[in-house]
Amino acid sequence: MAEQDLSLSEIFPAQTEDDWRRLVEKSLAGAPFEKKLVSRTRDGIALSPLYSQREAGLFVAGRPAAEPWRVIQRVDLPDLAAANAQVLTDLEGGATGLEIVLPGVPAAHGGGVPLADADAFAKALAGVALEAISLRVDAGSASAGLGRILLAEAAANGVAAADLDVAFVDDPLARLAATGAGDVSADLAAAAALAGEFAAKGVKGRVLSADGRVWHAAGASEAQELAAAAAAIVAFLRAFEAAGIAPEAALARIGVTLAADAEQFATIAKFRAMRLLWNRIAEGCGVGPVPLALHAETAWRMMTRRDVYVNSLRTTIACFAAGIGGADSVTVLPFTAPLGLADGFARRLARNTQTVLIEESSLARVADPAAGSGYVESLTHELAAAAWGLFQGIEAEGGLLAALKSGSLKAAIDKVKAARLSAVATRREPITGTSEFPDLAEARVEVLDMAVPAAFAGLGAGSGPDEVAALAPHRVAESFEALRERADAAAAKGAAPGVFLATLGPVAAFTARVTFARNFFAAGGFASAGGVEYADADALVAAFRDSGAQLACICSSDVVYAEKAADAARALKAAGAGQVYLAGRPGDLEAALGAAGVGSYVFVGADVLDILSRAHDMIAAA
Repeated sequence: MAEQDLSLSEIFPAQTEDDWRRLVEKSLAGAPFEKKLVSRTRDGIALSPLYSQREAGLFVAGRPAAEPWRVIQRVDLPDLAAANAQVLTDLEGGATGLEIVLPGVPAAHGGGVPLADADAFAKALAGVALEAISLRVDAGSASAGLGRILLAEAAANGVAAADLDVAFVDDPLARLAATGAGDVSADLAAAAALAGEFAAKGVKGRVLSADGRVWHAAGASEAQELAAAAAAIVAFLRAFEAAGIAPEAALARIGVTLAADAEQFATIAKFRAMRLLWNRIAEGCGVGPVPLALHAETAWRMMTRRDVYVNSLRTTIACFAAGIGGADSVTVLPFTAPLGLADGFARRLARNTQTVLIEESSLARVADPAAGSGYVESLTHELAAAAWGLFQGIEAEGGLLAALKSGSLKAAIDKVKAARLSAVATRREPITGTSEFPDLAEARVEVLDMAVPAAFAGLGAGSGPDEVAALAPHRVAESFEALRERADAAAAKGAAPGVFLATLGPVAAFTARVTFARNFFAAGGFASAGGVEYADADALVAAFRDSGAQLACICSSDVVYAEKAADAARALKAAGAGQVYLAGRPGDLEAALGAAGVGSYVFVGADVLDILSRAHDMIAAA
């Protein structure tokens, strides 16, 4: 049989977006396209179901195609000897850089290396070839003094200042926002002085970093985080100008640190948009393109204390997105970070996450892999535009410090935070392993038992005349974790909270809602009993009594509910159920079910947090 050319264009003729739109509108049967298929981000950016390919020439990621991002490992142990062992292990294990975190800075989260003097610095970094690594130092108000200690230590070890790859990553404005107190003018003046010393000695390092992590951890949207970072950059430039440092030289001393979270495409677009904002600021200063040192740290806000192994999935997605988005360096938080200081296993996993993405997935072999994607390009530019508008609003108020003192920025971020937490409470934004698919039998995960000495607890925090209402960091899982902690406390007293799944009818009628209800109550730490087929109502009630559960949830189909749910509710209340729930919406049966004793309903879109909180209150009051 002779071979024939196969023309796919003949089999699949070209279709236009109008053709697609007509078919979609037909399938929607009159429902509004915008309402059904278009969603919006917290910044009001529309997310459409279809995008056309876009030109990619407007954006260059900045990181060379053949050069992977730097794998930065966080160092935060309070014991200097342990910190040094940690440093050496990390570098031997594949890290290409370190971030030394001092106690009291916003990113410390209870840990921190107490580098109070030159002796402490030498002990913590003993055996480290400073010229061979990238070194980030998150030292807060101690940055200027520690910068001079670093220069002296390098000279003592025969390391030329020009060979150092170092960045001091303090952001006095973000630190003020996180702690509520500081001296922004003094800290910025100290950073400018350090920049002058670096320039005199030939050090190419940066002395400030606009810190998006603070705003993100407080609940900010992507555009709010970018706008605050842009406003911080401008505040830094003004401080450098006052110290006689020209804009181009000043920009070379400034970096940016952003939070990378598991919202993959939003994170990719955010990192790309930051470079657009940076270029716009440079243009406004009348200077040509200045390379941006853009660092990513996986987000604190997304981490959970329950089923913590899921954190590894979140940090992997976040690291992937930051790498695709063009980050120059990345720090992956250990998956146990919310529980305390990480042990060797958690740290190794954090390092290897990056190594696998770089070496095995080859993400760093292409510069700006998202270029030309209609979705990512559109989201990048719309996000940059939204952030620029917010930045202009901050500047119109007098700058970032003025916006913090007036409370306007905090109010805006709190509004976004409240909307997000509302979505979390109703599981419109589910948290795997916490609000969805929780594991009530999860094994204990070990962390290091080590505390910062009281004398060093606020080493990098700083204090001063500037006072604002603090933007406290939070994790979105905290409210559900509090429910689990209540359940654990009750279990420790021998009264573990439980719910009996009272099934009606055959297995086929109740299986779906039993699965839903079991997952629903487990999010609050309630273990489930029952959930099997019962011969009759008497067997159901007997099983409830034997279970010892304080609550009962009726599970079946709507058809069975109409026949049996009211009688079952009455029987369960008579048997001692403190509260009877029904899985599903009541519809026309609500009045009859309420009269029979059904007190609440569990369904998709219900306020899970409120229902489970009330359940705990009820049990505690019994």
